[in-house]
Amino acid sequence: MSPGRAAELALAALRDPDGFAPIGDYAVIGARRGAALVASDGSVDWWAVPRLDSPPAFSGLLDPALGGRLELQPTDPDAVCTRRYVPHTNVLETKYRTGKGVVRVTDSMNSGAAGELPWGELARRVEGVEGSVPMRLLVRPGDGIRAWEPWVEDDPRGPVLHAGTLTLGLRCSEQITLWVGPDQVEGSVTAKAGDRLMVGVVASDDQPLFLCDVASIDGRLEVSVEAWRRWAGQITWEGAGRELIVRIALALKLLLMTRTGAIAAAVTTSLPESIGGAKNWDYRFCWMRDMALTIDALSICGKQAEVQAAITWLLAAIRKNGPDVHIMYTMDGELATSARQPAVPGSKHSSPVMVGNDATSQVQLGVYGDLFGTVANWVFAGHVLDVRSARELSDLADRCADVWRHDDAGIWELHTNRPYTSSKMNCWRALDAAAGLAPAGALTGSGKRWRHEATKVKAWIRANCWSEHKRAYTFYAGTEDLDASVLMGSGIGYDCGKDMSTTIDAVTEELRVGALVYRYSGAAAGAALSRLCVLAGQCPDRCRPGRRGPRADGPARRRREPTRAAVGDGRRRQQRADRQPAAGAQPPHADQGRRRASNRSERRVVTVTHAADAFGETLHRFYHLRRTR
Repeated sequence: MSPGRAAELALAALRDPDGFAPIGDYAVIGARRGAALVASDGSVDWWAVPRLDSPPAFSGLLDPALGGRLELQPTDPDAVCTRRYVPHTNVLETKYRTGKGVVRVTDSMNSGAAGELPWGELARRVEGVEGSVPMRLLVRPGDGIRAWEPWVEDDPRGPVLHAGTLTLGLRCSEQITLWVGPDQVEGSVTAKAGDRLMVGVVASDDQPLFLCDVASIDGRLEVSVEAWRRWAGQITWEGAGRELIVRIALALKLLLMTRTGAIAAAVTTSLPESIGGAKNWDYRFCWMRDMALTIDALSICGKQAEVQAAITWLLAAIRKNGPDVHIMYTMDGELATSARQPAVPGSKHSSPVMVGNDATSQVQLGVYGDLFGTVANWVFAGHVLDVRSARELSDLADRCADVWRHDDAGIWELHTNRPYTSSKMNCWRALDAAAGLAPAGALTGSGKRWRHEATKVKAWIRANCWSEHKRAYTFYAGTEDLDASVLMGSGIGYDCGKDMSTTIDAVTEELRVGALVYRYSGAAAGAALSRLCVLAGQCPDRCRPGRRGPRADGPARRRREPTRAAVGDGRRRQQRADRQPAAGAQPPHADQGRRRASNRSERRVVTVTHAADAFGETLHRFYHLRRTR
């Protein structure tokens, strides 16, 4: 759901005949360790509780028939709705308009006055705004993606729903009439102007369940709103477009487990890359690349506690599963086991559905760069590594120096290992960062070997991964194919000069479709597109993580705005060609022209309207590039 969407949506037209809602229609709510997806028609079609990686209590997102859901909606089939997030929160507000009146539903994953609750709590407040609106309620626990058979107990204290090891209690205002069946609960109520009603679900996993009263759930909804607003108010972005930055940070916060510092790559499993396709992965894991990028983004927003918790968790997970770094870990910091493929339809019949992820054994050399780049940013922001972590990171830098020539699966996690250019660039980033950390005393040793190997990596890329014909960095050594991910070499400081500028031209020419690009040459016509965006306004010394630069969270220089810039389109390239002198002629002001060319890639990004758009597009690029295989 777009945060600013205000257009009215007709509920009757939302779902297809099989009961699936469009993926883009869902809004996510969450708090500290769990998350739920809510459709416009008031159906909670996904809720993993108590944690993001728990088997879901509701998974109608993937299986409308057996996945389960919690529906709360007007009975009028002609009802329309508008939605928004309560400003500076992850609390959802939906306003339904019918022929008889208007009702507002506020959805929250509640927290308590002291922070995280010891149980999961989903609150759905109903407020009558105008007239009277008949509402219907349906609570049907799912089968946990073929993990159990759910059942419902008609307890005198209120309905209790059982789903595997999950126990859920339905807590409703007394005005709501309930009918309890063997595997679901139905209810109805008419919300009149001035009414304030509550539908709450409390949940525990393999633990006793605390059946709190309705008034307490309603009160904690207000506590949750204020907690989100306090958190958002502490974001230290001082540039333009603060509202966009706050919304981005709030979205990232949903991925972080407050208790441990683990950061998930996604809150769901098996949402398809393309509808009907087979690339439907389970990303409820801590992926090194995603976690590093999220840490960097939260650092930019001044979220020191979250950054510290995540860095600590990350280094501990690497230590536990060492001596090498892996591409992904479970939310508990373990290595992931193999995946299973239950017989579930999948979103809009996109199968297979995956539970788990077996990519642990993949070799992705780029994770060295992700790790060392983020650690260097953190250290040069003024923080200190403990002695053990410093030694272990020094060993990992040596490991990177030993294996950078190896083939790997690359950023796209392809099934054929090759010497992918973006992987080599990230190995350079790791070695360059380590070489910068050593003389600063953050790592053991002088760093001379790492500096030497970084130089060798750069020379190897130039000799093997550069196309003179296309004037571009190639997909991998020995090919003329292109890869959009090499553009990230500018953001990490590998190349901010003319070679990256001409690579942008080549990628734009060969892979671009409107404002998007295919991932690499030869990608199937139905493959997902990725944002074409490189970091703007950065020169090698500023964006190279191994160099001392502005403190990431210093008080005076805390938030620098990206520079506005634009990708040259075909018309501008033609204008440049028209200005070229005849063959053999020396152009006027040749030195100035060379200087302009060397700086050109610093100014080459998708057109943005202001600094916040550039920041948002950059984060979108990082995550969208990562989410496809």
